[in-house]
Amino acid sequence: MKLTRKLTLAAFAGALALGTAVPAFSADLIAIITPAHDNPFFKAEAVGAEAKAKELGYETLVMTHDDDANKQSEVIDTAIGRGAKAIILDNAGADATVAAVKKAKDAGIASFLIDREINATGVAAAQIVSNNYQGAQLGAQEFVKLMGEKGNYVELVGKESDTNAGIRSQGYHDVIDDFPDLKLVAKQSANWSQTEAYAKMETILQANPGIKGVISGNDTMAMGAIAALQAAGRKDVIVVGFDGSNDVRDSIKAGGIKATVLQPAYAQAQMAVQQADAYIKNKTVPKEEKQLMDCILINTGNADKLETFALKN
Repeated sequence: MKLTRKLTLAAFAGALALGTAVPAFSADLIAIITPAHDNPFFKAEAVGAEAKAKELGYETLVMTHDDDANKQSEVIDTAIGRGAKAIILDNAGADATVAAVKKAKDAGIASFLIDREINATGVAAAQIVSNNYQGAQLGAQEFVKLMGEKGNYVELVGKESDTNAGIRSQGYHDVIDDFPDLKLVAKQSANWSQTEAYAKMETILQANPGIKGVISGNDTMAMGAIAALQAAGRKDVIVVGFDGSNDVRDSIKAGGIKATVLQPAYAQAQMAVQQADAYIKNKTVPKEEKQLMDCILINTGNADKLETFALKN
């Protein structure tokens, strides 16, 4: 047994010395941890990461934390116990996640974060995130144009513990607030949830029947908002989302939601796996821990090209 392992390691070292491609050992495991997959964005992350990991020869362990920091700590413990060589993580909170990622690091496991940043550097090997501020400004500019630079509007905000929620809201307001005839009449968190957004939109609409537009921090909340508006017979209200989901693509094509902002979830997750692969094989870490990927505006002009959080050629 020991001799076999020594020979295997010697062959591995020899292959590295020769500069040849080295496949992952069958026992090499990459853990992929995201929020719940009922949100298509998080599902796309998991699918993209798993596909790339398997392509590179790794076994995968796919788990969810449901945006619960305690559950996240438990699944990271599972990854450590299973001997994962790296963790791909869309985390459960910028502050709450720091200790869990440090725990993995102390166990010799590098974490490659996607989508959401944490409030610490030097703990994760990489933090690969969408340029949420840039994307929010794109969405806000389109919203202002669609609104004709005037009218009452509503903002639906994501989960308050998620850094992205605040960044997107700031990006929206740094554009919209330059137009004094656009009046914010309600701003509420729907926690990234379609069901919650539907209920919040119903209540907001009763209190503010004269609204002209809704700008949403993500697509699932935008879908909840448009459903509530359509149920109330308010097909005139302009709705803009953020994510680039297939559901919103279809709504745009059907004349419902007017625009969204694509953040490349699938490509982001695959990039994280590629960086994890480089780390596992030769301890290479990215030159920059924090890496931004620009977002793309999606509207009727390019919605046909959108598929699973990516634009087709």
